[in-house]
Amino acid sequence: MYRVLLADDEGIMLESLKKIITKNFGTECELACAKTGRAVVELAETFRPDIAFMDIQMPGINGIQAIREIRKFNSTIKFVIITAYDKFDYAKEAINLGVVDYLTKPVRQQTVVDVLERAIREIDSERKKRSDNLRIQEKLETVIPIVENGFVNSMILQEDGANDLGYYKTLLDMKSERAFVVLIQFGMPGDEGILTTPVGMSVKAQAFYPECRNICKEFFHCIVGPIMTNRIVLVVPCGADEDTQEYGERIQIIEQARNLTRKLGKGFEAKFRAGIGKSYPLEELKLSYGEAYRALSQSTSSVAHVDDLPVRGQYEGNYPDETERRLFALIAKGDWPGARQKANEFFDWMVRNYYEDKSDIQLKVLEFVIWAEREAFMNGGIGTYGFHSRKDYMADVLACPDYTALREWFLGKLEAACRKVATRREEQSESVISKAKTYIRENFANELSLDEVSRYVNISPYYFSKLFKEEAGENFIEYLTRIRIAHAKELLKNPELSIKEICLMSGYSDPNYFSRLFKKQEDVTPSEYREQL
Repeated sequence: MYRVLLADDEGIMLESLKKIITKNFGTECELACAKTGRAVVELAETFRPDIAFMDIQMPGINGIQAIREIRKFNSTIKFVIITAYDKFDYAKEAINLGVVDYLTKPVRQQTVVDVLERAIREIDSERKKRSDNLRIQEKLETVIPIVENGFVNSMILQEDGANDLGYYKTLLDMKSERAFVVLIQFGMPGDEGILTTPVGMSVKAQAFYPECRNICKEFFHCIVGPIMTNRIVLVVPCGADEDTQEYGERIQIIEQARNLTRKLGKGFEAKFRAGIGKSYPLEELKLSYGEAYRALSQSTSSVAHVDDLPVRGQYEGNYPDETERRLFALIAKGDWPGARQKANEFFDWMVRNYYEDKSDIQLKVLEFVIWAEREAFMNGGIGTYGFHSRKDYMADVLACPDYTALREWFLGKLEAACRKVATRREEQSESVISKAKTYIRENFANELSLDEVSRYVNISPYYFSKLFKEEAGENFIEYLTRIRIAHAKELLKNPELSIKEICLMSGYSDPNYFSRLFKKQEDVTPSEYREQL
């Protein structure tokens, strides 16, 4: 159905247009008529036409003025100008207002039909585009929460989550390099501000999660994680370059969180609290999550920011604590190029600020080396943590004649610790993948799944799939298919075996599927391959 508005001060013209449109379009078009410019504008507000045939010269407000007014509240209507005056100025103004056509009276019947058909085609195209956009939006509304849940799980709960950061930034169109965590907790009020019945509330929360998610996005431009017992993680990207937030900014965030918990509390039968962490690089979101959790745990307020907690201890004003933190995070990952950069930055800071305090710099170097080796031990890089392993360290440091030698010793020890972590990880990965490949080669003729192989090597399917692709250069299915097809090619050399027998002996139960895979891999079918032999 298309709503068509006819505007002309001549009754004969209106009747002619009505007859033409009714005759050629029947009930496909719903018609409404007006004879003055003011009546056109008022009718357009209530009738909401899709198409309007507009005479320019009408009593009071002329057609061009009426179009301009209607455009203020209806930008999609298709206007067709009909006038007895062939004036260039009118035509130019009509074009500027996006008019479909400019017709001069008298107008032929076929011209009206052609113009109306063209306007209808444009409307149909726009309606289809809007419909397609809505369908895409509906799909995104289903997919985006899943992607956001995956991002939060990956960055906060998984050890190697930072490896997937680029992938998630692309999917979520993230521009920021830093973010902070707001941890929402819900439950029934208990003693001393503690929220009780977390398991029961977790079950109830599944029902109100979609609405809760939408409310959270009203107050923060954020990524919303899944329900974890009675908590929901919000990751709020920010553009700050420092891990500390200005006082005014912190107060604003707290107020937003307070308003959020109030609205959530009114909407659902539960009490809501929020803990807020500081901002960190996205790779270190776990730190902000830990702070948000601590803010919840150590405060009875409905909203608590980690910076408002009792001070446990502070670094001196210019101490590069973020450089220190990044250094040991990189050592724990076995990333020596990154760790070397941070180690040099820290050493430069010590020499620049405390050049005369050589003994303090020596102590800090020892502290960092011992700390780095402990990180290596905790991450599998050092097998035995011996009591006498560092008996020469003090003497080595004191024997360094200048800061150049001390830096060299410092970097050498950090590199050794870092590389031990990296080597151990590579060995573990190679060992797991080598074991998996052996199992696949021994069992490819049976029904074999990724779950079965990952269970055999005692690694979760998700992590095993990712590790296999990284180490083997192809995914599990590609490797399994290649092994099976290679075996089938050997069997095809035996003319006494049928294609069906070879199919079963290669791990496939469907000969047609086997033939399609074989052709995809070798560009010929099994039968053609045998003929070539």
